[in-house]
Amino acid sequence: MSDLETNRLLASLTTQSRDLIRAHCTLLSAPVRTQLYAPEQRPPYAYFVTSGIVSVIATTLSGNTAEVGFIGNEGLVGSIHLLGSGIVSTGASMQLEGSVLRIPFQEMKDLFRSSEEIRDRVLEFVQEQFLTLSHIAVCNRLHSAEERLARWLLMAQDRTQSNVLNFTQELIGMMLGSRRTTVSLVASGLQRKGLIQYSRGRVKILDRKALEAAACDCYPIIRNLNVNLYRKGRR
Repeated sequence: MSDLETNRLLASLTTQSRDLIRAHCTLLSAPVRTQLYAPEQRPPYAYFVTSGIVSVIATTLSGNTAEVGFIGNEGLVGSIHLLGSGIVSTGASMQLEGSVLRIPFQEMKDLFRSSEEIRDRVLEFVQEQFLTLSHIAVCNRLHSAEERLARWLLMAQDRTQSNVLNFTQELIGMMLGSRRTTVSLVASGLQRKGLIQYSRGRVKILDRKALEAAACDCYPIIRNLNVNLYRKGRR
């Protein structure tokens, strides 16, 4: 499988459309904390994620941060900037190391405008992100920290296809909107139940079925949004 085909958005395109994008792409490794775009700035590049996980992060005026988006190999980082000239207040950075295909933002913008197929797939991804965010907003309001952590770990495993996830406590805290002490308490609870093994941000999923049972009912909804992404556009 080529690097372009490990990204699900690119894999859903016809060969002709993929070749249009391929001509402008550079494959890069992306260590943890690599910033892909900064708040309130037009990004110089867009990125197709081929492995790893990107967090979209919002920062309050007081300096508090929270994860408000989650992109793996299904998507395009910078897609929101393609929709218009509005100021994007979030930033995006790698939270699980991986690799990305970097494309100059202006080139991606030109392809987005000139190719109906590319535009349709990008808009499909943006729609999936919006619907996922809607469910996560409900989840953050109604469900316990343990349910939300179980849901988030399952979402991460779906995208990495790995039982071992090397996340920092800081990231898990941003996702939960909690302090590190709360992260340790919640993760330790899942560990005592035999669902995960947890140590300083390193999480090993031991019993996926039990973890699914521990997660809130938002997870199967979000999972289905991700699974069905691009199916109508696949050739």
